[in-house]
Amino acid sequence: MSLTVTTETQKHSHGDEPERVAANMVIRQDPFNITLDAPALLAVAVLLVTGMHFVDRLVLEFMIVFVPIVLLIHNDYLNFLKLGPGGTPPTPSGYARLTWYRLFTLRDPFSPPPPDPSLLPSTGILQKRPLPYRPGPRPNVAGLAPQRQLNQPGSLHAYNRLRAAIEALSARVPQKFVTATSCLEKHGFALFARHPLNVCGNGEVCHIHTSDRSMHMNLHPDDIKEILEKGWGQRHPMAWKGWIQSPVPTTFTMIYAPRDESDLRIVCKIIEAAIWYTTAEQVEVQSLPEH
Repeated sequence: MSLTVTTETQKHSHGDEPERVAANMVIRQDPFNITLDAPALLAVAVLLVTGMHFVDRLVLEFMIVFVPIVLLIHNDYLNFLKLGPGGTPPTPSGYARLTWYRLFTLRDPFSPPPPDPSLLPSTGILQKRPLPYRPGPRPNVAGLAPQRQLNQPGSLHAYNRLRAAIEALSARVPQKFVTATSCLEKHGFALFARHPLNVCGNGEVCHIHTSDRSMHMNLHPDDIKEILEKGWGQRHPMAWKGWIQSPVPTTFTMIYAPRDESDLRIVCKIIEAAIWYTTAEQVEVQSLPEH
C-alpha cells in the first residue's frame, strides 16, 4: 500500500486558509511478472543445460514447474498484505483460508441475489425513490477479506461528514442504534442496531473502511438490484449460497466511497436502506450542514 498526500481545502468560518491536509491511502496490486536481463538469462540457460546433464529428469521437471508457482504464490500473498487490515489475519494461515474460499466466489458480482419470498422485510425501499446513476466508471476493486477499492478513493471531507451523520443518528435514537468498531472487519467505524431483525455481525448495519472509505452493508435484494443497476456498488465475492457456507450472507454488498457532496447524499440514502433491511424501520440519515 502506497501513501499519497493530497490537500483538501476546507475553510474556516473566519478565513479562507486551508484547514486540513488529507493523507489518502492508495492501494496497489502488482501483477506477477519476471524480467530477465542478459546475465540472468544466461544464468538460467547454464543452469538448465547443467541440470539436464547432472540432475535426474523428474527432479529437473519438478523444479521447472515448482519455482514459478512459488513465485506466483509469493506475489499473490504480498498483494493480499497490501490490501491492509481487515477481517482476515494478515498471516499465511489467513491467506490460505482465503485461497480456499476463492474456489467458491461469485462469478458475477453485478447480478443481484435471487428473491426470497420468506424474507422480512418483504420488499426494499429504494424503488420508491430510485437512485440516480453514479457518474463515471466503476472503481477497480480487489480482494475478498479485506475487499477494497484500488482507485477513486473517497474524500476525507465526505468521510468525516458521513461519520458525523451516523454518530448523530446514534445520538438521536440511542435506544435503537450505537456506533463502535466493526466486528466483521475488526477495524473501522461501524453502526449497529440494538434490536436487529436480520442479524449479521451482532446487528452491524454498515462499516466504513478507513483506507479507501468504501463501505460494506447488508441490503434487501430489491435494493441491491437498484444499487447494482445504478453503479453505486457491487456484491461481495463471498456472498454466495451453496453447499459450502460463506462467512457473510448473500445480501452483503460493497458500496463505493463517496467522492463529493452529491455522492454523500446518495450513500446516506443507501445506508437508510441498510437500516431498513436490518431493523424493518425507516430512519432518515442526514449529512450534517457544514460549519
